[in-house]
Amino acid sequence: MTRLSSATLANLPAAVRRPGYDRSKLQPGIVHLGLGAFTRAHMCEFTDDALEREFGAWGIIGASLQRPDQRDRLKPQDGLYTFLKRAPAGPELRVIGSVLDVLVAPENPQALVAKLAGPETKIVSLTVTEKGYCHDPATGKLKANHPDIVHDLANLAAPRSAVGLIVAGLAARKASGLGPFTALCCDNLPSNGHVLAGLIRDFAALRDDKLAAWIEANGAFPSTMVDRIVPATTEADIAEVAGLLGLDDAAPVIGEPFRQWAVEDVFAAGRPRWDAVGAQMVSEVAPFEFMKLRMLNGAHSSLAYLGYLAGHETVAAASGDPVFARFLQGLWTEIIPTVPAPQGVDLKTYAGDLLARFQNPAIRHRTWQIAMDGSQKLPQRLLGTIRERLKAGAPIDHLALGVAAWMSYVTGIDETGAEIDVRDPLAGEFALRAKALGRDAVALSTALFGIGAIFGEDLPREQRFTQAVAGHLDNLFQKGAKATAAALG
Repeated sequence: MTRLSSATLANLPAAVRRPGYDRSKLQPGIVHLGLGAFTRAHMCEFTDDALEREFGAWGIIGASLQRPDQRDRLKPQDGLYTFLKRAPAGPELRVIGSVLDVLVAPENPQALVAKLAGPETKIVSLTVTEKGYCHDPATGKLKANHPDIVHDLANLAAPRSAVGLIVAGLAARKASGLGPFTALCCDNLPSNGHVLAGLIRDFAALRDDKLAAWIEANGAFPSTMVDRIVPATTEADIAEVAGLLGLDDAAPVIGEPFRQWAVEDVFAAGRPRWDAVGAQMVSEVAPFEFMKLRMLNGAHSSLAYLGYLAGHETVAAASGDPVFARFLQGLWTEIIPTVPAPQGVDLKTYAGDLLARFQNPAIRHRTWQIAMDGSQKLPQRLLGTIRERLKAGAPIDHLALGVAAWMSYVTGIDETGAEIDVRDPLAGEFALRAKALGRDAVALSTALFGIGAIFGEDLPREQRFTQAVAGHLDNLFQKGAKATAAALG
């Protein structure tokens, strides 16, 4: 079958939406670090829409920080790829044209730094997941002893990390007399722009105090809140897209119709007209970010661990189970009092909308995928809420079960005795503790509470929390996830 490309766009079925602008005239203005599925189903689509509304030099150069896979898939397609929206009423397809090229940082880091330093680059956006920031999630501080940071401090001409790359690009711009680009974080980190600014400042200060001062005085680091469910693309998805297109596409992305993007409108060198195509440009993104982080992401992680343990492969299957649907409603009851509602948002309605999105049968969002990197996610998604509930003397039963389910999951053994492929920076440490302590819930939970990077120093001293988690963990080991969740009522 013929491959999707600029030359074959005219062969698409009439029902497939394609770029409504002249791609041959599109110039780059954005470099995106970490061109994964989520970005291609979110920021790249917003940018595609903005280019149709008001054409400008806002093409995207993607950069893979680890592997060449994305470049190898997209290069033969001239950067084009299909976005398949899965709605209950049936699939909708469009071809996205905003990506112009993909660089691979490990192959030629100097070329990527040169692109960041070029006058055409106005925005450097990034989605590198929580672990890509080389920071301590509990404190938000740069890990100066992280191997990639140590390398980059000594080799700024050829950096490995996102933080090192951004500082290298900004340093080159300062040296050439250019102003800074905007660094736009689109990862699920609380106050992500402020966190990124701090990491960049701290790294720069370790190299050059004058550079750090210049970045602090001139740089722009807007915080953002991004929201769209984007499952990992499967071979079946690729085959389905090929059948609907009549063309091979090696890089399709799958997502739900819903999307949301709240962005602080602070840019150093302009931006696309994202506001004209549905993005919310706001003075403060924190209320939206906080709501999403606690209510969506916290529920997603809790459901992923419980659902996986109970044998549910997808979020739709897990949330469609009446026991886990009731668990989610109880979880949101505990979370909502800790969330200040953004203007115009009713949090109970938002929770109902979330449940409907989770239960969308057209979206196959794997529980295993969401369960990845829990050590990086737990502090932001659940533990902050738990701290507030403890301080208020309020119940934490559902929140504690989410933590206990994570503990059961990271032992690496599911309820049938089968091995779990635990993907986490601390997976080796979890495995050692689980092997030594087995299914002794009190001993295992105590050992895991001792990981300060996750739980800090305060939570292990909160007996109401530690006892609740240990009790749930014992029930998970003895009775299973579904029976344990059902017992909460």
